[in-house]
Amino acid sequence: MELYAVRQRRGGPWNWARDLHGQAGFDDHARFVEDLVNSGFIVLGGPLQGEREVLIIVSALDEDTVRRRFADDPWIQNGMLTLTTVERWTILLDGLPGRLPNPTDDLPAT
Repeated sequence: MELYAVRQRRGGPWNWARDLHGQAGFDDHARFVEDLVNSGFIVLGGPLQGEREVLIIVSALDEDTVRRRFADDPWIQNGMLTLTTVERWTILLDGLPGRLPNPTDDLPAT
């Protein structure tokens, strides 16, 4: 498994006069992402400053898997969220021991 940094942008039918919980289809989207968290796919996630972009860290086999999993999100399907980037992320510094998978753990000690 690899870690990926995923960016999504809010837009389309997003109602900027309402908060996150007041958006159309919030319950369906929330159930979808909670399932991804519970399955271990989503490791961390949340909106970035300004609230227009979301950063999500996921654990997946490859980029295609990431894109396929998010394609089922009701908010991706209706245009409220657009997946903008998926980048493989290598952790070199980890202040959360035991919480995040570290790909360098398999390397021999020097």
